[in-house]
Amino acid sequence: MGNRGGRFHTSAKSLNARHWATRAWITCQCHFKDRRREVWGNSYTELFFLDEVTSLSAGHRPCFECRKVDAKAFQRGFAEGFTGHFSAPDMDRILHVERLSNGQKRVHQGNIDTLPDGTMLLWQNAPYALRGDRLLAWSFEGYISAVDRPLAQTVTILTPATSVSALRIYTPAFHDSAARFVNPTEP
Repeated sequence: MGNRGGRFHTSAKSLNARHWATRAWITCQCHFKDRRREVWGNSYTELFFLDEVTSLSAGHRPCFECRKVDAKAFQRGFAEGFTGHFSAPDMDRILHVERLSNGQKRVHQGNIDTLPDGTMLLWQNAPYALRGDRLLAWSFEGYISAVDRPLAQTVTILTPATSVSALRIYTPAFHDSAARFVNPTEP
């Protein structure tokens, strides 16, 4: 589950024109400390993702409250190649620039050979997630098929650039449906 820092739904439980309230777009656990919430209640607008790979592609990062260990691991990966420490607000500022362009999703190009597991990309005009030597075809219900990872191809990358860098160290959670497409020799 994720949120984008506040409420952007109506009392009729539909989305309004605003798509976020702050730059803090986080991915949370659905179950944490026996907390119970009314979805789309009086507080923030809950967003639900297929898996963490999908949420990272949307420009979210792990929550430092309910997913502290994951958030710190992501933070270490995020800072790789930079000097200094990145706080959550630092990451949020960078991700906010990387996730949007004129109100639309920002994408970038790269060589598929250099991309780590968990990167989301477009292949033949459809969304796929990289996992080992496979591209997993994404759908709202789960991963539905896989193809061998092509070599030496320039692809459109959906995951923000610094999140791709973090994925070189950080291992995101894939939906259970991904397991059926992983080669037995892969971790």
